Parts: sequence; structure tokens; C-alpha cells
Amino acid sequence: MAQIAHLTDRGVIAVTGADRVVFLNGLVSNDVAQAAHGRAVWAAMLSPQGRYAADFFIFYDDERLLLEAPRAAVAAIIGKLSRYKLRAAVALADVSDELLVYAVWDGAPPRVALTAPDPRLREAGFRLLSPERLATNADAAAYAAHRLRLGLPDGPPDLEPDKTLLLEAGFDELNGVDWKKGCYMGQELTARTKYRGLVKRRLVPVTLSAPVPAPGTAIMADGQEVGTLRSSADGMALAMLRVDALAKPMSVDGIQLTPKLPGWLVLDG
Repeated sequence: MAQIAHLTDRGVIAVTGADRVVFLNGLVSNDVAQAAHGRAVWAAMLSPQGRYAADFFIFYDDERLLLEAPRAAVAAIIGKLSRYKLRAAVALADVSDELLVYAVWDGAPPRVALTAPDPRLREAGFRLLSPERLATNADAAAYAAHRLRLGLPDGPPDLEPDKTLLLEAGFDELNGVDWKKGCYMGQELTARTKYRGLVKRRLVPVTLSAPVPAPGTAIMADGQEVGTLRSSADGMALAMLRVDALAKPMSVDGIQLTPKLPGWLVLDG
């Protein structure tokens, strides 16, 4: 039976105006023009230095684009985007109270107009934006466990603003970067990281043998720090780890930690 959860920690930004597609395309890592009825796009906004700033799912809704993002980050994302509007015919609005965000996995979604497969991975399921409350049989914690098993990030704390590189977090393998779309803010570092094979860390799912410490806790191997813990649920977590340490015995606060590399992840070399 399909699992459906209301993701109360997610919000929605409406982007309207004649220049909405061109405007966003100059600021995010993926091709905004690919968003269509029944198809969402996952993209990130970067700092001018090429580090992670925010990420969101982009839904197409006729005369507007809808950005589904962490609710706590909605105001900041609107602020960042507004700084680059200049004379562009674009308007931005927080519509989080008008559209509720749902995730569906392990089955087909209900009939809701703004529904799309999760663009990152088929096994992830579906994303829904609904103006009405839907019946649910799972909660946000169940969804967190589901995405962690698949190794999917969910904004901060998995992705660290002004620090994380997109390729460290799987944006290449998970369809979060379009390498042919043209220039966008932060593109140069992202391209250089890919073509020079400079990915030294990766965000990977891990299992732990005891209760999970807080995000940001150092992970140790051979007496050295080799990464940090990120989000967790149900004995699973994501961890940003040095690639050269993945085969070593690791621990966090004395708790054994074991990487569980997903099938989609491609390691350089």
C-alpha cells in the first residue's frame, strides 16, 4: 500500500511573471524549462563562489512556477532571489499556507493536479502540492527514514550553506545538474569539480549501533576526523565523509558507524 505523509516542514514559493523561466535559469543548477505538468525539476541555488545556498523542487503550474523548499528557508530564498531581479518581469510570493506538501512512496499517488515523480530517484516516489488536506497513513519521520535509506539529502543540515559542493551531495547522479543549459551563478566551480575529479567528500547513508548523536558531530577513523554526521532517523543517518576513509572502521562519539553506499552513487576512480 502506498505511504503518504504530510511534510509540514516544507513550504512553497510562487514565481510569476513573463521572465520567470529565464530569470530562474540564470540562478539555479538545472534547466527550469524542463518543468512541466507531471514533471518536477530538482535544482540548487549556489553562492557566487559555487557553494550550496538552497535547493528546491520546481513544479510547473501554467502561469507560475512553484518552488518547494524547506519552510524555514522560504523567506531567505525569496530574499536571495529578489536581489537578482533587477528589471526582470518576475514576482515572488510565499504560498506555503495555500499549498500543502506531501510525499508518497511504495505505491501510486492520489489524484492531485500538482503531482510529479521525485526527479532524483524513481524509488523515492512522488511529490505533491495540494490546496486541500489529504488523508495520510505515514508521518514525516517515516518519510525521513525512507529517504535516508536511499541516501537522499533534504536541505540543511544535510547540505551546509556556503560549504557543500553539489557533487559532494549527489546532485550529478540524482539529476540535480544540467551540464548543457548554459551559465548560472556558481557554475564555474561546479564544472571544474566534475571535470577535474575534485570530489574528495561524499554525502552517504550510514547505520549506527546506538542512538544517533546530533548533526555536526565529528566522525573519527584511525584517530582522525574524517567527516561529520548530518540528519538521522530510525537508526539511519547521512554523513559527509572523506572518500579515502569509506573503507575504514569509523565511529562517532564512540558509536560504531557503517557506510551503506547506495547503488546510484558513483565514486571517482
